Amino acid sequence: MVQFYAPWCSACQRLESTWENFAKESELLDLAVGKVDVTEEPGLSGRFFVTTLPTIYHAKDGVFRRYHGSRTVEDLQGYILERKWEAVEPVAGWKSPSSIMMNGMAGLFRLSGWIRQIHSYFTDTLGIHIWGSYAIFILATLLIGLTLGLILVLISDCLCPAKSRYRDETSVEVTEKENVEQTTGEEQEDPEELSADELEEAENEKKDLSDGEDGAHSSTDGSEEDSAVDEGSGTEEIEDISEQLPADPETQSSVRQRKIQEADSGP
Repeated sequence: MVQFYAPWCSACQRLESTWENFAKESELLDLAVGKVDVTEEPGLSGRFFVTTLPTIYHAKDGVFRRYHGSRTVEDLQGYILERKWEAVEPVAGWKSPSSIMMNGMAGLFRLSGWIRQIHSYFTDTLGIHIWGSYAIFILATLLIGLTLGLILVLISDCLCPAKSRYRDETSVEVTEKENVEQTTGEEQEDPEELSADELEEAENEKKDLSDGEDGAHSSTDGSEEDSAVDEGSGTEEIEDISEQLPADPETQSSVRQRKIQEADSGP
């Protein structure tokens, strides 16, 4: 069994003689009895989560139980001889001194003990006022917090650089959108220019077509005039030939037949 005490605790001082007598009888009970000063061993008191003094624990085969009985030598001996500890509910697993949570609690208790020692050094050894010591602790806490926060930010940036990539991707997307908008604007301007060019080409084609039609009409007119001239000349030639033919009736009849045949065979 183990007792947690402090030198300044009055209840611990009253229990000191009883605990020493109980420790003397421990050999007969086949029991180890000890005590722990919480001011000297804050880590160990943190493992057992000692919040009140004195606190007594019974340990058997790695199972811890807190003693809540009377604090006399007879009652302490009866707790062991009569095996009353079997009826006491053991400490829960997460509260066990060997658990991870209690290890962390022990670290906090050690830290509090170091802070107490530093505070006593500032006030007793250096003669700094108590409020001056508090101000030093406040400033140290702020600086440590800022330093730890900066370290955490750097670690998070190194481990999770997705934000920077997302920003790069968004910037690339924005530039692509701007380029697309510019290209669409240029495409909208190009059709206007092309339409103007097409209009000019259409007008030129219309002019060419009109010129071609005029030439076709003029050629047809010229061909008609030529045909008329040819017909006139042909008739004149026939007349001349008829005039040059002899006045013989037989020859005249033969000439007429030839003219009729030529007229029938003609266009």
